[in-house]
Amino acid sequence: MNNSLFSGVMWFKAKYMAIKRVWIEHGCIAAGYCNEICPEVFGLDDFGEAFIEEDADFAANEKGIREAALTCPVKVIKFGEE
Repeated sequence: MNNSLFSGVMWFKAKYMAIKRVWIEHGCIAAGYCNEICPEVFGLDDFGEAFIEEDADFAANEKGIREAALTCPVKVIKFGEE
């Protein structure tokens, strides 16, 4: 294996641990971006406020979770890597 590729992979794994939990803090303004970006994890209730889908696979949707958290206009989407 190419050593530079291997060290790059190890750096990525060390920098980004697997997402173990996701939650939405109080203050959702029902923008809906999270659901557009990652509907596998983020649902919307009857008022348009976001919630975490019960059987969401965080490992399979890490990119979408991170993007949704960054895109949220009020920054209420949080995730834990431990």
